[in-house]
Amino acid sequence: MNILHINAINEVKSTGRMCKELASVHASYGHHVRIAHATGPVTEKSVVVGQAWETKRHALHARVTGRQGYTSKRSTADLIAFMDSFRPDVVHLHNLHANYLHLQTLFEYLAKRDIATVMTLHDCWLFTGKCTHYTAVGCERWKDGCGQCPLLKKDIPSWFLDRTGEMLADKRQWFDAIPRLAVVGVSDWITMEAHFSILQHASIIRRIHNWVDLETFTPKEPGPLRARLGLTGQHILLGVASHWTEAKGLSAFMELAKARPSDQIVLVGQMQEQHDLPANVLHIQETHDPSELASYYAAADVLLNLSEEESFGNVTAEALACGTPVLVLDSTASPELVTERTGVVVATRSVNDVMDGLDRLHHASISRIACANEARQRFDLFDRAQDYLHVYEELQTEKVRNAL
Repeated sequence: MNILHINAINEVKSTGRMCKELASVHASYGHHVRIAHATGPVTEKSVVVGQAWETKRHALHARVTGRQGYTSKRSTADLIAFMDSFRPDVVHLHNLHANYLHLQTLFEYLAKRDIATVMTLHDCWLFTGKCTHYTAVGCERWKDGCGQCPLLKKDIPSWFLDRTGEMLADKRQWFDAIPRLAVVGVSDWITMEAHFSILQHASIIRRIHNWVDLETFTPKEPGPLRARLGLTGQHILLGVASHWTEAKGLSAFMELAKARPSDQIVLVGQMQEQHDLPANVLHIQETHDPSELASYYAAADVLLNLSEEESFGNVTAEALACGTPVLVLDSTASPELVTERTGVVVATRSVNDVMDGLDRLHHASISRIACANEARQRFDLFDRAQDYLHVYEELQTEKVRNAL
């Protein structure tokens, strides 16, 4: 098969790494795979969509008009020209909301050419007017048309106009026109949400968990990294995020640091603002090196994922693969990644709930071997790559069946 992935970024960050890994496995099976992307490293297998100036213009247009994904016609036309030459059997869509595509052009092309289309729900954007998540604000307007968006200026912001109802209606029209559409949720939670959304009439709606590169994310000797960081003998509570914000629980970590001064908290990821961090909080800049990230997981005693909104929770799965127990919130997809053998689930990220969860973890005596084994059973890259191949093949079979 000829398989084309379309994603905002290539090779780095969560979705970029996932596209790279999935493409690599499928290429090893003999399939021809390309990745179309706006940012990230350019490789022999990648196709760059647009230029930096066009993306900036697109972002400005979205903020002024409130309509995201309605410009970048030239770069999308170039992508279509590539697709005409590559002739993909399957187009696999990932993160599209990064100011690099004219959505109508892309979706009408997929529908007209009857190209098997797979959408992976890395977040909720594909079935809302514009929001990547909505749980924290308790919004369910996406079920009946959007409008009056509570996240208008916060989530893919619009400065003036609320066009969320219009954008959701456009998505419904575009998606309904695609003859062979598969929707893949990366968790049970987001897959169930899709069943109540504009995607509910897709040919296939299925859950395929994300995976972990188990050759990279694996138990390691923690001593060298602890010594390099000056943390030998300390009890380390780890947090990992691309960008540290309130949504990721930054304030909760600060409060926890004050409540447990004997614990060392390590936060890996970007911080937009200068924070006056407590003495027992060590901030480490975001790393794009998976091996380095795996070393942080393996050196920690507990990984805390205090995000209220997780479509899957890659950091949780990666920590487990490194043998590190986890503490997560009872919200969205996080609880389905954790068992009694691998961690605890707490009701909220209040200091009392988190401290109670840490105490339960201490008394549970969770085995690092059990955590790593659980990850190997559930989050193996090759198993999940086979799951996606089955989806591709089902869509190909549907084309043959429709032709009879």
